[in-house]
Amino acid sequence: MTPGFPALLALIPGDPAIVHPLVALAVAGLIYLIADAVAHILGPLMRRRIRPLGDALAGHLRPILRHLLAGGLLILPTALWPVDSLAHLLLGAALAFAFSALAVHILRSLAIPRWAVVPIALLLFVTVLSSSSGGFAPAAGMLDGVGINLGKRRITLLGLVSMAATCVALFALVRLANRMIGRSITHAHGLDATQKLLAQKLAAIAVIVAAFFIGVDLLAIDLTAFTVFSGALGLAVGFGLQKTFGNLIAGIILLMDRSIKPGDVIVVGDSFGWVNKIGVRAVSVITRDGKEHLIPNENLMTQEVENWSYSDRNVRVRIPVGIGFDSDLKLAQELMLRAAQESPRVLRNPKPNVWLTAFGENRVEHDILVWISDPESGVGSVKSDVLNRLWLLFREHGITIPYPQRVIHAPPGGSRPQ
Repeated sequence: MTPGFPALLALIPGDPAIVHPLVALAVAGLIYLIADAVAHILGPLMRRRIRPLGDALAGHLRPILRHLLAGGLLILPTALWPVDSLAHLLLGAALAFAFSALAVHILRSLAIPRWAVVPIALLLFVTVLSSSSGGFAPAAGMLDGVGINLGKRRITLLGLVSMAATCVALFALVRLANRMIGRSITHAHGLDATQKLLAQKLAAIAVIVAAFFIGVDLLAIDLTAFTVFSGALGLAVGFGLQKTFGNLIAGIILLMDRSIKPGDVIVVGDSFGWVNKIGVRAVSVITRDGKEHLIPNENLMTQEVENWSYSDRNVRVRIPVGIGFDSDLKLAQELMLRAAQESPRVLRNPKPNVWLTAFGENRVEHDILVWISDPESGVGSVKSDVLNRLWLLFREHGITIPYPQRVIHAPPGGSRPQ
């Protein structure tokens, strides 16, 4: 403690037992006002300058800055004030509140559940308050004294609390790192959507692996104890998670060779729709009915897949039409082209075309060939629109669509078959 600080406190008039706690409260309140004003200025600035961090904290950046600045500023008066006083206890409580509130906002911004956030905040509050008062060592010793012996190891309450806090902290850091890296990659220039998604997947795997080894080191877990079981465990994981790892590797391969990308329109078996996202285990395909099909990545590697958007988004749609033999063939074909050209989703280039394909039993068969550039919106609506327009044009110009005809031959004499 600074030697001149008690003398400075002695200059304050009035009863120290009453005045000093009020001064401590005023100091804490003033610090919070200053911290809030600075956070109000720094928040938008940091969100613009450090955009991945601002986006990752999801609207909690200003309160995080406020409590962080307040906690940093409260350290000095808490350290300078005499320990054995109510004013010091109030400043220590304000300091503990600042750091526990900081932890709450950080964890909640990372979508950590409340049942994990509240115990961590309470533990941090007690730890900071007792440390500022010089009484953390007895509390830690008491927690360390409560435990049980399992073989050569002793499990204490302090160890369990430390393990839980470390796991939550590592989980929060993994989420924060993934969000920041993901948003940095999303806003990176020079990468297409597939390359960005692949980079995000690889970065997420690297962050999880790094967090695992850091956690093992922090928790002092002896991995040599699992040496005996490593062979059996590896065999069990190999059989049990074979499909999982197969789908993971298949997803990475799909992203690397870019044969299927988010936004592509694909057909896999009976599933037709556009690729919403490529996950670790499955590809999400949204159909025209609004249903989301989750197709395992491995299926896309082993089954035949129609990708309507692989090299070009333009898709040709075939619309069969039949007209009567007594109809004006040239006029009917002109009306077919007109109906196709007037449809709003049909492209002008490549232009629509009409082919005469066959002379059927009772009609002249044609195919109207049109091109569209938005197959994710479905092809049925294009066919329906063209046929509706063609029906009105045929009715207007007297072009007939023949009914199916059947000829029944009766035996001589008009007798009916028995």
